[in-house]
Amino acid sequence: MAPTAKSTAARVVLALCCLLAATGCGEGVPRLAPLGEEEVVVAFGDSLFGTGATAAESYPAVLERLIGRTVVKAGVPGEVTEAGLARLESIIDEHEPKLMIVCLGGNDMLRKLNAAATKSNLRAIVTAIQARGIGVVLVGVPTPALFTGTAPFYEEIAEELGIPYEGEIIDDVLSQADQKSDPIHPNAQGYRRIAEAIAALLKKTGAL
Repeated sequence: MAPTAKSTAARVVLALCCLLAATGCGEGVPRLAPLGEEEVVVAFGDSLFGTGATAAESYPAVLERLIGRTVVKAGVPGEVTEAGLARLESIIDEHEPKLMIVCLGGNDMLRKLNAAATKSNLRAIVTAIQARGIGVVLVGVPTPALFTGTAPFYEEIAEELGIPYEGEIIDDVLSQADQKSDPIHPNAQGYRRIAEAIAALLKKTGAL
């Protein structure tokens, strides 16, 4: 019996659903290549990698324990995106990571630097990492005035370049008095929450 148009359409819908399930696109999270046990992750950014806590309590150190891979702390306190872009290639050459977690831009906003330039620098950082065949996760930082929400250009870059994005955790941590060491930095509890959120995102992307 020849298939009807209705049955054919149903099979097409089923096939598309299966494809979405297999790729994880049903959750709207871009995929990353699986991380081998010996492969390196670089946490690239500014002081939000761990200022306000001990080295063992920093988010890269906690993330390393959570995911069972080496996580390199490549944060420079006070750094702006222009400086981060300038040192990026040397960090990649030194550590040869499989994945980089980019969390940068807060100092640009604190210094009231041009938002378009900050966005352009962040986009350049992400595209340079991608050009080296390295996976990227972008972590958004809240606007410092009242910490009422993450700056919108982070999500815009993530959507434009098709990369996984965590845009809520730092804003949420910095809105909780008991999770901050000072007005702009988390404490040990806050960094643990950040590490847990990033680990959960990595699982959704297929990296773990």
